[in-house]
Formats: sequence, structure tokens, C-alpha cells
Amino acid sequence: MSAADKVVRPEIRAMRAYQVSDATGLVKLDVMESPYGLPKELAEEVGRLVAGLSLNRYPVPTAQKLRALIRRVMQVPAGCDVLLGNGSDECIQYITASVAREGAVVMAPTPSFAMFSMHALFYRLRFAGVPLRADFSLDAEAFLAAMAKECPALVWIAYPNNPTGNAFPVADIERIVRAAPGLVVIDEAYQPFAGATFMPRLAEFENMAVMRTVSKIGMAGLRLGYVAARPEWIEAFDKVRSPFNVNVVTEAVAIKLLENKAVLDAQAARVLAERERMRPELERLPGLTVYPTAANFFLVRVAGGKGAGTRVFDALKAQGVLVKDFSGGVPSLENCLRITVGTPDENRILLTAMREAL
Repeated sequence: MSAADKVVRPEIRAMRAYQVSDATGLVKLDVMESPYGLPKELAEEVGRLVAGLSLNRYPVPTAQKLRALIRRVMQVPAGCDVLLGNGSDECIQYITASVAREGAVVMAPTPSFAMFSMHALFYRLRFAGVPLRADFSLDAEAFLAAMAKECPALVWIAYPNNPTGNAFPVADIERIVRAAPGLVVIDEAYQPFAGATFMPRLAEFENMAVMRTVSKIGMAGLRLGYVAARPEWIEAFDKVRSPFNVNVVTEAVAIKLLENKAVLDAQAARVLAERERMRPELERLPGLTVYPTAANFFLVRVAGGKGAGTRVFDALKAQGVLVKDFSGGVPSLENCLRITVGTPDENRILLTAMREAL
């Protein structure tokens, strides 16, 4: 037994670290990034901005200017505040830590974003996943019954859901928020592609927070997420936040890009148009089930026995296209692949490779 094995918690030793594939030399359609870089003129402005930063100094601890800009640009309701994180992953960490009483329960539909259950494990909370139906729709009655039984301190609802892509009915989410004994966080990472949002309703529900990221609209490399909620929630999350958690480059560049949000919105619109163009193309492919999506990706299932999905994944990769393979993990996702919507050229390459792989 190694020295690490003697002291690292058994459940941590038994788990697998979050996996991100090497995409070198591949058409990268695996992690829902925007496929578009910045226009040349804006990129040059960002370069000059970064060159003038005082990298020898710590960032402003509270990032007041960026937080104020997010409140305005993202239309956070009056009376609510925001907390920033190094990506929404860090926001999940802070939210989970703030409710981590002994014996507390964290709940979410499953399958959903892996970090919900991982951070529950990290903070020794019990995760109670409520399975989605076979078509990945939300079984609201089952979820409400499980919530009444488990009395969770924290409920996560991804809207739209990752990795399935579908947006659960608003009325069902409202019922969950009203019935929840603790905090409900609506993860709106893909809101720019879904359109609908719970952000304007923060004042209506005392026990609700809305979490977002700017990663999907062209700023994945900056690692910036935020959570909006009533001040009493933000104050609690802020107490477990690492000091200086948002670096000076992220803060300065995010301010510049959010001041030019129309550019990012136009790029998101192009992704949406490509999503709708791709949908019938994918649906026509034999042996492929395409699930409904309100995000910037598709979840598809490859027909065939065990290993069919991985076979297609490997065939796509051999042709220079990287997607996400969920086989070998959650049983309900066996033979499922997640495909990010790319540029028109990337999508044409994907469709050609998929026809060959199938």
C-alpha cells in the first residue's frame, strides 16, 4: 500500500477523475465550446488590454466592475446579486460546500452534469439521483416523491439538461422549486441556445438560484461562471469562496467581451442556425436515434448491441472527428454519443464521417 493509499479517502481512490480527451489535430466537437474565435479587430483590442495588465498584482477580490456588468448585461433582477467562479464548476463547489451539513442530501435528475454528484462526494454528502424516463424526459411525479422522502438540502436542475440536451417543462420545474425544502439551483449553462430562462423569476422564488457560464458563448478559455440569487444566498456562498478566485486576465477580458456581447450573440445565432440545419441531416442517418435538444449539441444513440457506440466513436476519431462517447458509464447512456454543433465546415465533415462510420 502506497503512502497515498493510507490517507486518501477510499471513495476518492475508487473514483475516476473527470476525463477530457486530447483533441490535437482533430475536429473538436466534444465539449460544447463555441466554434468561433473573436473577430480580428476585437482580438487585437483584447491583446492590447492584456498587455497593459499588472500581472504582478492580485486581482480586486470582489471583482465589483465585472459583477456589476454581469448584473446589467445578463438582466439579473433588482435586489439580487452574483458570485463569480472559475467556471461554473467552482460555483458548484461553493454552493455544495455552503450546505454541507452532516447527513445532508443533494438531489438531481440522472443522467445530468457529473459535477453535481462529484462535489456531493467531495463534501461527504449523499447524492440521490432520480432517473429520467427512457426517452430522457423528466418524471416530475417521481422526482417530487423522491424529494418528499429525501428532504434534500440542495437540488440541481440543468435547463437544458447535459448530456441529454432537452429542456424540462417549465411547469414541472416550478412544482419542484415550490415543493423543495432547501435550495434549488437552475443550471442555465446552455441558456443562449434555449432562449427561455428562470433569471427574471429569482425575486419570485426565495429558495432558487440561477447558475450560468460564459464558456458556451466564446469564452471557455477564460473559465468564468456565475450564480445569481438573493443576497442571503450569495453572502453564504461568498464565505467559502477562495480569495482572488477570478484572475486579472479573466476579469479584464470578460469585461471587454461582455461590453461587446452583440458579437457573441451573433455567433450564438450562427450556432443555432447550424443546429437546425444539422437536425434533419442526422435524423436521416440509418441506425441513429437523435434526441430533442435545446442546447448547442445533440445526443444520439447508435443502434446495435454492446459496443456499437464506441465503434462509431472510434471510426469518427479515425476520420479526424472527436465527439463524446458515453458508453461504459451510466447504463441509460449506453451507445450514446454527444455531438457539439460546430462551424458549417466542421458539421459537414462530421456528417460525412458519421455516414461512413455507420
